[in-house]
Amino acid sequence: MKKPRHLLTLADLTAAEIERIFTIAEDLKSKWAKGIREPLLPGRVMALLFEKPSLRTRVSFEACMVHLGGCSLFLGQETGFGRRETMADFARVLSQYVDVIVSRTYRHQTVVELAQYAQCPVINGLSDLAHPCQALADLFTIRELFGRLAGLTLAWIGDGNNVARSLAQGCGKLGIRMVMATPPPYRFEAGFLEQLRQDVPQLDLAVTEDPVEAVREAAVVYTDVWTSMGQEAEADQRRQVFAPYQVNAALMAHAQKGTVFMHCMPAHRGEEVTDEVIDGPQSVVLQQAANRMHLQKGLLAWLLAAQT
Repeated sequence: MKKPRHLLTLADLTAAEIERIFTIAEDLKSKWAKGIREPLLPGRVMALLFEKPSLRTRVSFEACMVHLGGCSLFLGQETGFGRRETMADFARVLSQYVDVIVSRTYRHQTVVELAQYAQCPVINGLSDLAHPCQALADLFTIRELFGRLAGLTLAWIGDGNNVARSLAQGCGKLGIRMVMATPPPYRFEAGFLEQLRQDVPQLDLAVTEDPVEAVREAAVVYTDVWTSMGQEAEADQRRQVFAPYQVNAALMAHAQKGTVFMHCMPAHRGEEVTDEVIDGPQSVVLQQAANRMHLQKGLLAWLLAAQT
């Protein structure tokens, strides 16, 4: 039996593989716009193993699997995930029933253990370390908007969180310069930064405390919530620290003409971003959200084809 490919972080994909996924996603999106749902994965079953609430990740994966001719099973805590039996037993049994597992977990180690024991591909649908599907959809969207990726600059404003980590990996692999405006205590951890330099030594990454400096040459200004799920006890402190990092009209005025605004959503309006920006003409957040489904169709088609 062929050893399954997994997507736990973007370190698991080469630049050529990402481009191949983009090509498949682009083709399937074009067909979808014409009303064509090409059943590339008939009879395939996807398990959605979620510890966290979800709108975009859950619905986009379920919809794209239906479009591809397969089906999905949403599995919450009723399976006893992480409680009734060892992860090894859970993963070995579940992966005999399904063709792919998408896991949305609090701890990255959980998805690592699933992949260690599963006999089918495991996709990280979000963990505290990484959000690779979000970053892939974001990069796919940027390529749609600008016709290219190499040579562009992405400004990340705010917390150096899981989305930022995945974007850094993707930007490095695809030739995008990344500038982060982040308070020092909330930047990438030394261990991750060291691993990032090993995985993508070509990454052009600059870090500053000044959001204005970060956005000056950016094609994309990107932010995310200041307080992620599981960090609620830190919310008040984070609001104070990140208040100067709000993406508002005044900050966007320092960006060049044609700069777009991105947010992975859900957004805490009035905190990390104002209504006038997220609802304004520079915002592409809805196209970005829609592309979660299209990109993941390309990912599933590519990943499951690689298993045959």
